[in-house]
Amino acid sequence: MKEIRYENGEGKRDKSIRKLWIGIGILVVLSPLGIIIPAYFGAGGAWGEWSLDQIEKIAGFVPEGMKRTARVWKAPMTNYAVPGQGQGPTHSGIGYVLTVVIGIAVTAGIVYLLAKILARKNGTANRM
Repeated sequence: MKEIRYENGEGKRDKSIRKLWIGIGILVVLSPLGIIIPAYFGAGGAWGEWSLDQIEKIAGFVPEGMKRTARVWKAPMTNYAVPGQGQGPTHSGIGYVLTVVIGIAVTAGIVYLLAKILARKNGTANRM
């Protein structure tokens, strides 16, 4: 399949990828709202990011599967905080953005490497 080129030499694929990264950038900038809004309204943590104790308070019990797997996985950056981070909304927001950027970079790197490996395996490496 031949790529369509615009007058400025940019391909349709390039334009789509740029839009994707712009969208991701906007989400990174907005990510501290996940901490700020619940704190502003006194709502506790972000929805769905509850500890086992909080789940027990909300639901009245903790499912057995959650109890078993809770000890298996520990977040590398607990509470979206970077080592040495200060306290308060400003520090929390900065830490949140840093963990988001690190998470996106690690995820994008893994996906890119997997795509390269699979493309090479399928003989389509020259298209990437």
